[in-house]
Amino acid sequence: MSVDLALGLSSAKPAGKRPHFMDPSVERVLNILMATVQELAVTRERLDTVERLLEAKGVVARSEVEQFEPTKEQAAERGLWMQEYLNRVLRTLQQEAEAMQAKDDLASEEVAVEVSKADA
Repeated sequence: MSVDLALGLSSAKPAGKRPHFMDPSVERVLNILMATVQELAVTRERLDTVERLLEAKGVVARSEVEQFEPTKEQAAERGLWMQEYLNRVLRTLQQEAEAMQAKDDLASEEVAVEVSKADA
């Protein structure tokens, strides 16, 4: 399967109108959250598989994974990764907070309207 086809299928919209059981903005956030939860569940299953294979081949015991304590440098790397990850996940909220503080900023739709007026 080509990358373009796979990407197209992964974001394909189902036929018909989507029913809303809650406020649409709440449902949008819930849908994003559930997609993330699904990705995490798949990652957890794959990690479990890797741990079991490593243990079965005598490379690393699962107890070693559980008892692993990172060095200060490793913990710092993990901490930085976590901060960057949370910044990406919560970027929408950050952008909304910034937009509320910058009241003079125009939304992209408003800019498009202004540009089209200037072209006319």
